Amino acid sequence: MLILASYLGSSYASDRPLSLSASLVFEQSYGGVDGDSASSAELYALLSALSEIPIKQSLAVTGSVNQHGQVQAIGGVNEKIEGFFEICQERGLTGDQGVLIPKANVKNLMLRQDVIDAVSDKMFNIYPIETIEQGIEVLTGIPAGEMDEEGSYPEDSINHRVIARLEEMAETQREFSNPPEEENEEEENSRKEDDSES
Repeated sequence: MLILASYLGSSYASDRPLSLSASLVFEQSYGGVDGDSASSAELYALLSALSEIPIKQSLAVTGSVNQHGQVQAIGGVNEKIEGFFEICQERGLTGDQGVLIPKANVKNLMLRQDVIDAVSDKMFNIYPIETIEQGIEVLTGIPAGEMDEEGSYPEDSINHRVIARLEEMAETQREFSNPPEEENEEEENSRKEDDSES
């Protein structure tokens, strides 16, 4: 969670406060998350929630992430791909299903022949990912967006939506922390009247 907080801070709060409290729940999971292979999935979930753009449910994700948004290698990549492939095969392959894996793990791939055949036939997909930006684009079909010279992102990008949502949350927090000036003046006048009456 500290890595995710560092990523969000460096990516979206270098020149503005980060007003965010988030919790993640893995539904129907009754054990702890083993290792950091889920950290990229956790970050994608946060970005999806902040941008209010849904993630494709036909894709599985594995990969560790560092505070710079680089997706790092994980263990058991073959078993993870084959496990999800079997689920998709049971439900029926559509060509939309697939797995996002760290690009660093490509050299470790030793997949079963049926998985290789399904990938060759474009009935199952394996996406080698280097950065969170690449991953969120695959998962949503929407560009992550690159920052321009003025520090802004294109309006139709994930990053623009995330920043807009964070600014909205920061403004809401400011409004609750600092009541409007009119109310402050009314309270002050009321206090003066009470003092003069006593």
